[in-house]
Amino acid sequence: MRWTLQSSAALLIGAVTLGACASERDLLLEQGYPVAYADGFEEGCHSGKKAGGALFEEFKKDVNRFEADSKYAQGWSDGFRQCESEQEALDRQIRMSLEIQQMEEARKDRIGRDALKGIDTRGLKGLK
Repeated sequence: MRWTLQSSAALLIGAVTLGACASERDLLLEQGYPVAYADGFEEGCHSGKKAGGALFEEFKKDVNRFEADSKYAQGWSDGFRQCESEQEALDRQIRMSLEIQQMEEARKDRIGRDALKGIDTRGLKGLK
């Protein structure tokens, strides 16, 4: 099976999506963070991922709660910054992976062309 740029990107995105099954909110609550902080972090995280370029996220923020509850506001801000950074890093990794694959494919094409230099291939044109 030959890997294409699309299959590599799809595999990477799928792996990241599967790794995100456990809710950040649940993990924070298990670690003893207040509910308001965990709620804010989770909503801020969705918003940060969206700001970082995630296609399937949406901006979430309870503005009234953000203004009235400092724990929610802190959680939202922390979640936003952390998840925006993570999304941007993921996007960089995907771009780098695609660029490396393009370079590798160009190298293979160049090797193939170099291998046929000086060989008369006119007779092969009828095989198309």
